[in-house]
Amino acid sequence: MNNNTSLIWNIVLSLAVAVLFFLHFSSKPSGDSGAVADGNVVAGRKTVYVQIDSLLKNYEFFKDTRKELENKNFQLENELNTKGRSLQNEVAFFQQKAQTMTPEQARSTEAQLMKKQQDLMAYRDQSAQALGQEEAKKNEELYKNIRAYIDKYNKENGFEFVLGYSLGGGILFANPSLDVTQKILDGLNKEYKSDGKPAAADSTKKK
Repeated sequence: MNNNTSLIWNIVLSLAVAVLFFLHFSSKPSGDSGAVADGNVVAGRKTVYVQIDSLLKNYEFFKDTRKELENKNFQLENELNTKGRSLQNEVAFFQQKAQTMTPEQARSTEAQLMKKQQDLMAYRDQSAQALGQEEAKKNEELYKNIRAYIDKYNKENGFEFVLGYSLGGGILFANPSLDVTQKILDGLNKEYKSDGKPAAADSTKKK
C-alpha cells in the first residue's frame, strides 16, 4: 500500500487551486478606474490575490476531507496488515505440517495459499484505486467550490484578475493591501458550515 497518499492529495489540490486563481474573471475596459469594494486599481486593472497555502490550510472542507481520507487510508493499511499477518501464519503452519502431508494434500494446500495471496493483492490494488478515485472526486469538488464562490464574490467587486500567491511561485511580491484571502476564506467556511457541505459544489456550473 502506498504510504504517500495524503502527500499526493495535498500536492494535487495545491496544483489545482494554483491554476484556478490565475483565471481571468471579467472583461471590463482597461480604462476603468476608481476604488472598488476590495483591492486597488493596478495599472488600470482591478487586481487582488489569494494566498493559496493559507486558503487550503484553513478551509474547513479541505481539512475535513483530508482527515476523512487519511482515516480511510489508515484503516485500509491496518486491514491489509491484519490479513497479511493471518496469511503469513497460515503459510508458517503449512511449512511445519508439510512433512506430514501427502503430496496431493501439500499441493492442494499450497494452491489454496497462493490463491489467498493473489486475492489479497487484488484487494489491495482495488482498494487503493478506489481511494485514489475518491481523492480525485474530492479534488474536483474543492475546485468547483472555490471557483463558484470566487465567481460570486467577483460579481460584487468587479475584479479583472484574482491571482494565486504562494511562496516560491511566479509572483515575487504582492502588496498586502490587495490580499483578499481572509474574505474568501470566511465566505467559503460560512457556506460550508451553514449547508453542512460546500455550497458551491454545483455540478451544473460551467468550469
